Amino acid sequence: MQRRNFLQLSAIAGVSLSLPMSGLLNACASHPDHSLEFKNLISSLLKDWCDGMLKVQINNPSNLDEHGALGCPSCSHIHGRCMDAVYPFLYMADKTGDKKYIQGAKLVMTWAENNVSQEDGSWTVIKNPKSWKGITIFGAIALAEALHYHGHVLDDSTRKAWTARLEKAGQYVYDTFTIDFTNINYPGTAVYGLNLIGNVLNREDFKVKSKKLASEVKEYFTANEGLLFGECKKSSSKLSEKGLHGVDLGYNVEETLNSLVMYALKEKDEELLQILTKSLNSHLEFMLPDGAWDNSWGNRMYKWSYWGSRTCDGSQPAFGMMAHINPAFGTAAVKNTELLQRCTSDGLIHGGPGFIEAGIPPCVHHTFTHAKPLAALLDHWDHLPEINSNASLPRATADGVKHFKDLDVFLFSRGDWRGTVSAYDAEYHYKYDYRQASGGALGVLYHNKVGLLCAASMAEYALVEKNNQQPQPGKDICLTPRIETFKDEVWYTNIYDLPATVTSKDESGTIKLLAKVKLKNVNREVVAETASDFDIAYNCSDEKVEILVKTNQDISESTALVLPIVSPSNEAINIISDNKITIQKPEGLVTIEASKPITTKEIPGKRTFNMVPGVEAIPLEVFFEKTSKELHISITVS
Repeated sequence: MQRRNFLQLSAIAGVSLSLPMSGLLNACASHPDHSLEFKNLISSLLKDWCDGMLKVQINNPSNLDEHGALGCPSCSHIHGRCMDAVYPFLYMADKTGDKKYIQGAKLVMTWAENNVSQEDGSWTVIKNPKSWKGITIFGAIALAEALHYHGHVLDDSTRKAWTARLEKAGQYVYDTFTIDFTNINYPGTAVYGLNLIGNVLNREDFKVKSKKLASEVKEYFTANEGLLFGECKKSSSKLSEKGLHGVDLGYNVEETLNSLVMYALKEKDEELLQILTKSLNSHLEFMLPDGAWDNSWGNRMYKWSYWGSRTCDGSQPAFGMMAHINPAFGTAAVKNTELLQRCTSDGLIHGGPGFIEAGIPPCVHHTFTHAKPLAALLDHWDHLPEINSNASLPRATADGVKHFKDLDVFLFSRGDWRGTVSAYDAEYHYKYDYRQASGGALGVLYHNKVGLLCAASMAEYALVEKNNQQPQPGKDICLTPRIETFKDEVWYTNIYDLPATVTSKDESGTIKLLAKVKLKNVNREVVAETASDFDIAYNCSDEKVEILVKTNQDISESTALVLPIVSPSNEAINIISDNKITIQKPEGLVTIEASKPITTKEIPGKRTFNMVPGVEAIPLEVFFEKTSKELHISITVS
């Protein structure tokens, strides 16, 4: 098989110069040293991950149920998609000449054929033949790229067998996928997948189907901010009561947008490139200065892991390959990769920055999916635009408040403070409520000097995808800042108040966001016979963030403002008084002061840990006194 660059990114020089693409014609210029720093980062990280995966690979020919699979340190089952590792393994085999990577690739394919391969050409997400088959598109892309770029390292019989297997998988996708048969990440990814497989196998019909899906996906971008939507059931038709589409940042930036960018560049689809440029810029607004993706509000945030989404590929291709349009896209690719490196230990990515400190074992799924985009960048390196972190991220330099109309989400920035307040009411599943940050809740609070201070979790942790999520260790305590009360042992909180409203103003140096909320239970019933209507004011100045809560109703049930603060267990807490505490972080001292005594929810040990977004926290709470109808908390950093 002749080796060639599938995307041929140099072809973008032919894209219409009406596009807002500064530096477009220089996209293939030679890479300066700082771009090579990124190459060295992804090269070393990819090797670390591949070696980590080989460490957990099961070599037991006497038991074909497990032979060749990647064992998972955290999960009791084998992840059916572990054959995705075939691509990074073959990349490493080609670049290093080490046969252990060829053996690793053959073993994961052997396991897949023995356990999750189906007669119709699909692969299933677990061994059960009745389980979900849509994941076939991801395995097919990995196999196609492995064969296309590195198939020459295989013996003839293996290469022919894998090529035949690829065609069966491609046929399944061709026959099954429509633009709205499920969440948009599947048909969206098939836009690139069918084009790639069609080119590898010389199947013109696959490429025609790809072009049809590419035309149809252009309708899946929101009207105002151009955010990709369709992450809900059913993706093409369901709107929330506020008229909002289902949008999930994690799936968009780590999976679907990658596919669409790679297809649009390859096919020089100018209209799609215009749409994607706007969409990438809007999505980038949610990257925190440390390279994290703020998916606190996303309607599939149950898989939010701070650096991205637990079972997706990673955001590096979409942003790296479009860095000629906006250099900050390159910064995003670099910063997020650096964050992934910080969350890596013993060759595997851990599901959030708090995993390693808390001793929570990693799920191998994160590693075998996120290894693929790094291999893809390296395979296209000679044709990539300059990628470095010289340009500032939007949220690093932002000042003021920005309302995303298509989400009813507010981003605020003043001085070193960064925050997110969400009144987004779209749901992933309209039968069950997997509540992300909503109801006027604070989704994220971040400070440039000390990092993450607040990060929302699911209201109640649930294994929405039991095969793709890790069980919650220990007691589940929601990390979303909120007002809450319990009546007859039923939990009522503003984060279940989907019609909640938020308004904002910026005057005299202080940003003020005001949320008008009701306390409701999971069934959306308002609490009775005690205060249910509250105002939550979030005030942000250079010096501090204040949260002020008040009601005009009588409080007859114990009611609290809950403020979990992200903090690894090795950080010292100092109780200054009943109403004031400090937390010593490596880069500064965080002081929290309240109008009433500050207490901590009962937890075993020093911290609570939550799988979403994968951090340790101190669950602080401040209770209303029944004679008082106001509370306030201030947070400062020195």
